[in-house]
Amino acid sequence: MTLDELRIGIDKIDNKLLELYNERMEYVHQVGELKNTTGAPIYRPEREQSILNRLKNRNSGKLTDEAIDALFIEMFTVARNLELPERVAYLGEEASFTHQAAKSKFGLMSSYLPINSIQGIFREVSRGTAKFGVVPIENSSNGIVSDTIYSLDAFNLKIIAEMVLDVHLAFATLSEVKDIKRIYSKDIAFGQCRNFLEDLGLDNVEYIPVESTVKAIKMALEDEEAAAICPKVASTLYRLPLLFDNIQDADNNRTRFFVISDFENLPSPSDKTSILVRLPNTPGALVDFLNDFESAHINLTKIKSHIIEGQSLFFIEFDGHQDNDNIQQIVKKHGTCIKILGSYVKETDDV
Repeated sequence: MTLDELRIGIDKIDNKLLELYNERMEYVHQVGELKNTTGAPIYRPEREQSILNRLKNRNSGKLTDEAIDALFIEMFTVARNLELPERVAYLGEEASFTHQAAKSKFGLMSSYLPINSIQGIFREVSRGTAKFGVVPIENSSNGIVSDTIYSLDAFNLKIIAEMVLDVHLAFATLSEVKDIKRIYSKDIAFGQCRNFLEDLGLDNVEYIPVESTVKAIKMALEDEEAAAICPKVASTLYRLPLLFDNIQDADNNRTRFFVISDFENLPSPSDKTSILVRLPNTPGALVDFLNDFESAHINLTKIKSHIIEGQSLFFIEFDGHQDNDNIQQIVKKHGTCIKILGSYVKETDDV
């Protein structure tokens, strides 16, 4: 076939795609009208994940799983925003890692609201300023994010989804390496790039921690003797020249995020549940509690202890939906000790 003939074929397919997109949106509109009569949420993460899984299993063409995610997540976003544009709050500023994680779940068309603190995100979702919030819960290098645990305890919101983002850090500056006297970044980023900083002889310059890696870029833009450790996409967006990329010590540096909102998910074929547990300060209390999970054949995937206002608190995750019979048995037995944070489609065992 000639190039012109190939282009004519592509145009015909595009025309058909347009018709099919509009046909799908008609169905979406009808679903939205039904949901409006019942008050059901527009966004159903478990339903969207089910569609993606079905399409990937059906796929026999050139599209990769990642390509299917990219194409259909954006279509889901268009559909949701046709019916009811809903704001997504995230930590930091545009191009922060949390913003990138939010866009991976909610697409480009959603309305985004930057918030400077994790508690602020919970507060604005509770108030209804935003329908969804995206917050970090743990990093493979630095562990659990205590502010998120504190906020999950303090606010009555639900975890409705999780996602994992590979964290790649870059080194951006207006200067030459030999002239750098200060480096700005979020506090944990310095530790994640220790080998790089030592290799370049930058382990003796001043490290200045700021609220976010994007804030670090803005500071470095005003300081010709400074550099920023930041996301590559952010250095490009704010036009701070990139000197080195992928400077983190660990190749598998990953951060896990939660999506929070004011509703609960229906069960899906593959769920995870997160809870907070306060147990009596008696010998064997934790062992007895965990033994009940073994007896109920529930697979525990995470146990982390925290101290909040002088009291021990356990953040626990396990496979299954909170409505499952075996999980309900444990909830009924230990109800006063347990706060169910949410059940959601499982995307990872750990970071």
